Amino acid sequence: MPSEEIAQQSHARRPLKAPLAVAVCILIGVHAIPTLAQCEDYRRVNIAAQLGPRPGFLVDQLQDGPLKTQLQSCRTRVFRKHDFSIGHRGACMQFPEHTLESYVAAARQGAGIIECDVTFTGDGELVCRHSQCDLHTTTNIVTIPALNAKCEQPFEPATFDADGNKLTNASARCCTSDISLEEFRMLTGKMDASNPNAATPEEYLSGTADWRTDLYSGPVSSGTLMTHAESVQLFRTMRVKVTPELKAPSVQMPFELLDGTDFTYDNYRQKLIDELRDGGIRPSDAWVQSFVRTDIDYWIANEPEFARQAVYLIPADNPTELAPFEAELSSYQAAGINYVAPAMWALVEANGTDIAPTSYATTAKAEGLKIITWTLERSGLVADGSGGYYYQLLGEVLADRQNEGAILEVLDVLAQDVGIDGIFSDWPATVTFYANCVLAR
Repeated sequence: MPSEEIAQQSHARRPLKAPLAVAVCILIGVHAIPTLAQCEDYRRVNIAAQLGPRPGFLVDQLQDGPLKTQLQSCRTRVFRKHDFSIGHRGACMQFPEHTLESYVAAARQGAGIIECDVTFTGDGELVCRHSQCDLHTTTNIVTIPALNAKCEQPFEPATFDADGNKLTNASARCCTSDISLEEFRMLTGKMDASNPNAATPEEYLSGTADWRTDLYSGPVSSGTLMTHAESVQLFRTMRVKVTPELKAPSVQMPFELLDGTDFTYDNYRQKLIDELRDGGIRPSDAWVQSFVRTDIDYWIANEPEFARQAVYLIPADNPTELAPFEAELSSYQAAGINYVAPAMWALVEANGTDIAPTSYATTAKAEGLKIITWTLERSGLVADGSGGYYYQLLGEVLADRQNEGAILEVLDVLAQDVGIDGIFSDWPATVTFYANCVLAR
């Protein structure tokens, strides 16, 4: 059968965008000459990383000292991908998260590992979304009447009184489990945002933070959603490693699928591993993650090879919640947990005007645990103290620096003094630059 017919039969529900055609050619073996050439481009995507101007901008902002001098000396080198640099949802500072375009951007920026957050559709297919119920803010679902109607809570406009005072915010709640995979493929990804004052579904799609951009969120040229299996094949093609995160279900489990069968929590946990194995991913090239301890325990009991690098994401939201998790650190390795991943604020704090490791960080290293952390360049400006959640123990110190280069100071302490093995970043180029310059391969 001609390759064009195969593609048409596999994706007859809508015309293929060119980037998606690349992913599909990998999955179903389409070898039309243009598609094969595009696939080869993705295979070569990491021959040399394309870091752009941001790392240099941050180095220029950095306060004078040995770190700045060291980083300045590296600007003219050729940069390569590095496993220390982990693409958080791709490169989602500027690209719609968990889209093919975001993943490719992360690989081009030298991320050695890329994340697909995993949830499931109403027919039990695994897809890349940060949350089971975020389609209303990360896709255009509310503007498609037939799919909006299937949402747990379809779009409702903001309401105002006669004097123009807002009574209720615009709202919606749309979950991957509300729709089938075929319907999921009808959606386009967008920057994660919404407009609480919206009167129409189209207005609801706006609201992107001013430190992000919609430049790469065009309805035609970007925003290609992916299944977990497709992400696995794309990452293999780009020669990057994988770190899928199993997202806690937002629905009661077992979940009744569209065909009437039950999808159990164990089905969900196992399917993630099965898709890695079926996609040719070696356990040494995968770091499966979860905030749910019982997910980690399931993999340890049932998939010990993949569990060796399973990452326990620490579900503490502030310092007052961290103490119980610090007390558990001594028990993790005996239970089979080798990697922990708390937020950055759990690992670094202010020591006068310096940045220093926390008690949690020093205890974790003393226990022989490997540490990954999240998320660099996830929030607004650091220099004015509005860096938010990720820098919560460093706000005043970073504001005193009065420069965005302080991000590199935080990164340096995490790498050198805490001894992390990798860091998630919304803009992997910054971490790739640092890793190539400072860290041994």
